[in-house]
Parts: sequence; C-alpha cells; structure tokens
Amino acid sequence: MSKVKVTKYDEGPYVLQGEFELVDGKGNVFVTGDTMAICRCGQSQKQPFCDGTHKARGFVEASEAR
Repeated sequence: MSKVKVTKYDEGPYVLQGEFELVDGKGNVFVTGDTMAICRCGQSQKQPFCDGTHKARGFVEASEAR
C-alpha cells in the first residue's frame, strides 16, 4: 500500500487520502478506498463516516500541529 495522508479539518472531519483499508475490531475489512471523511464530532448518523452533521450542530474544535 502507498502512503496515506490524514488531514484534520478545523470544525470538521479527518479526511484520509491514499490507498487504505478500514477494518473492524475483529480484523474484518470494513471498507477500502482512496478518499474518506471520518467523523470527529460524534454526531454523524453514518458513524464512523462524516455526514456533515458537524455543520448543523456547531461543532467547534481547532488545533494546529506542534
């Protein structure tokens, strides 16, 4: 597999870019892909994926790399 880039968006999701597999707790492949948004607000109805709910709920969280 190639390198995967994970971008943390302020007030938004983690976005994974690159070839990856997401596996469940038992090691079963949940999904494969090359771009995916992972929920950070905890309110998505499509967990663990982002469905945009953070916008309506006013999710506020920003941080910078140190």
